[in-house]
Amino acid sequence: MILLLVEALVALALLLLIVWWTMFSGRKQGELTLPEPAPKDTPDIPTSEQNKP
Repeated sequence: MILLLVEALVALALLLLIVWWTMFSGRKQGELTLPEPAPKDTPDIPTSEQNKP
């Protein structure tokens, strides 16, 4: 019974290590910041749809 508990704890620790490694390893300042998208000057409606009644 103790062996199963130890095995489960090792598996959980390994999972947490993999998640941490893939998310935060190698980044100097943590999360990346994305540049803000440029504002659109045109509406999302296609020109063929604008003239319909």
